[in-house]
Amino acid sequence: MSITINIYYKGENGNAKKFAHEMVSSGIVDRVRKEEGNLKYEYFFPMGDEETVLLIDRWENEEALDIHHKSEMMKEIADLRSKYHLSMKVEKFMSLEEEK
Repeated sequence: MSITINIYYKGENGNAKKFAHEMVSSGIVDRVRKEEGNLKYEYFFPMGDEETVLLIDRWENEEALDIHHKSEMMKEIADLRSKYHLSMKVEKFMSLEEEK
């Protein structure tokens, strides 16, 4: 059962986009994508809201997500979020798979 997390980062003066660009340029995004159990880590820019960035983050299971949340990268991400003064809204979805 995979888990998808939608994180809406909201800021002012383009800070959400600056955050996303720094996440990519610093290499954090590539490192997250290489973590065991990561299935997707992509940023999107809503057309109607210039001050929000959506991250779609997908993991194989809760264990992989928990390991990610305990990683050193989480401090780096939190530091960048603080640097850009962003707020977050988080949504969590679990896939339903048929039993064989």
